[in-house]
Amino acid sequence: MANNQNSLDQRTFERLRRLYIIALSTIALSVIVSQILIKKHLKDQESDSRIINVAGRQRMLSQKLTKEILALSTEKNSLKQQAITDSLRQTLQLWETSHNALQNGNDSLGLPGNNSKVIMGMFNNLNPTFKTIKEASENIIHQVQASTLSTSAFFTTQIQKVTQSEGAFLVQMDSIVNQYDKEAKAKVAWLRKLETFLMGFTLVLLLAEFLFIFWPTAKTVKKSISELILAEEKAKEMAYNADVLSEAKEKSIKELRALSHAMDETLLFARITPSGRVLHMGKKFSKLFKLNKFNSADSFAKVLSGIETEQETIENLIDKHKKIGWQGEVKATTKDAINVWLELSMIPFNPTNERSELLIIASDITKRKEGQLEIERLTKASFEEKMNQQKIVSSKIIENQEKEQNRIAKDVHDGIGQMLTGLKYNLESIDSTDVEKTSVKVEHLKELTANIIKGVRTATFNLTPPELADHGIVPALAKLTQELARLTGKEILLFNKTDFNERLDSLTEINIYRITQEAINNAIKYANSSHIIVSLASSKNMLSIVVDDNGKGFEPSKVKNIKKGDGGMGLTFMKERIKYINGRLFINSEPGSGTRVTLNIPLQTV
Repeated sequence: MANNQNSLDQRTFERLRRLYIIALSTIALSVIVSQILIKKHLKDQESDSRIINVAGRQRMLSQKLTKEILALSTEKNSLKQQAITDSLRQTLQLWETSHNALQNGNDSLGLPGNNSKVIMGMFNNLNPTFKTIKEASENIIHQVQASTLSTSAFFTTQIQKVTQSEGAFLVQMDSIVNQYDKEAKAKVAWLRKLETFLMGFTLVLLLAEFLFIFWPTAKTVKKSISELILAEEKAKEMAYNADVLSEAKEKSIKELRALSHAMDETLLFARITPSGRVLHMGKKFSKLFKLNKFNSADSFAKVLSGIETEQETIENLIDKHKKIGWQGEVKATTKDAINVWLELSMIPFNPTNERSELLIIASDITKRKEGQLEIERLTKASFEEKMNQQKIVSSKIIENQEKEQNRIAKDVHDGIGQMLTGLKYNLESIDSTDVEKTSVKVEHLKELTANIIKGVRTATFNLTPPELADHGIVPALAKLTQELARLTGKEILLFNKTDFNERLDSLTEINIYRITQEAINNAIKYANSSHIIVSLASSKNMLSIVVDDNGKGFEPSKVKNIKKGDGGMGLTFMKERIKYINGRLFINSEPGSGTRVTLNIPLQTV
């Protein structure tokens, strides 16, 4: 049972957490890479529009240049000639700068200068025409500055060069602008293909994650749940038999309840070789014997005791029972010379065909042993009977632990399993040819994945919170209502009407916590409640906890066969726990009128 608990609580959920992180990180990386590629391409597109604008402006500037030269040739007023000349000089400078920038790039104009081979060839053909117009314009400006316009035949020749070359320049520049536009459209078409490819890649990635991560994980969880259901049937039968025995031996159980608490709180675990060498030591084992670290050469007997006789006894037990296993009590001594009694089980285990190990599962029964010795001193006649009762109590505690595991497994099956199935069907329904619907489904898949993660977090939260052991039942219930409200989005409130803040026996606190947790979870999952109120009230001798919800309610009389385990197992566990702490449980509900669960617990503060 302890091995199953370790597998479900630690390995399974740890594996789920790692796989979900890997899956979501892969999707996130895909989205980031897609955005980087698209943004880079869009940035190139921004420069394309600038290039086309500047190239188109070159045609206008060449025409303006020609008009200003012609205006200069007909203007007789020297002041106006000078103004036209200044404008001509500025136009020529801008025209030349833009022409060079289109070919070589210019940061101030935002031109990269990364032209294609086709455009570079077109510019090579255009450059002689450009050079002719440029030189003729510069000569005209020089003539104006020399005041020889009206008499210079050279001036007339330069004007003719400009006017004759302008047409050719415009035609070639039109071709360059058209080529720029053609290349820009080609880039847009490439961007569309890139977007389609990235969308297809994302869908393939999601499908691969489903086939290799989510679906295998769902199968693993399903297998674990099947094993737990089988164990549940056995636990129900054992619980029924234990009930019959506990009714006849109730007085003895009360006398030994304090000792059972020690067993429940001090479960120890280790793995050793058949020769007694330590392979793994659990945290509680290490803490009990003040072992900060160990190496593969450490002897299990020396870890448990520094006394040679005790070491020899432990070594003999390992050597004698390493193939068949053993269960019994062992005396050990800590480094502080404190005697410790352990109820120890050795279980042969073969992780591989070539290697065998021994699993050590132990409980610190020092207080119980001391009590037993005291009982034996007072009355040896009743010692054997009381020990038998102690075993019944131990069995009851283990059964309660198994029931808690079944409840967690049910949460995983009903919540995460169903959402994984929904994720599968949504992935199978994606049609990659319909881009719009596919995008909507991808967004839905992201939301569904987030809900799966939320379900995992809710299941892991259902484990015992540290607030319960550190601060008591009231802070633990406050944390429970706050976290469930945050995880589910429902209004879940706690009201401490009498400011109760006393500490109770730890077994009483854990059972109160589990019953309240079960009542809230039932209201969330089965009653469709939107508001849940948990109220605490206390008197001198009684603590009362009431859980009210506004859900759809039910008829308690129809929840039959609880004792046989055919239905209503949540109520069965609640009743078993409340009986274990000598409390009373009342459930009032009607269809459509919500549900009220009331717990009355006698107070025995510590």
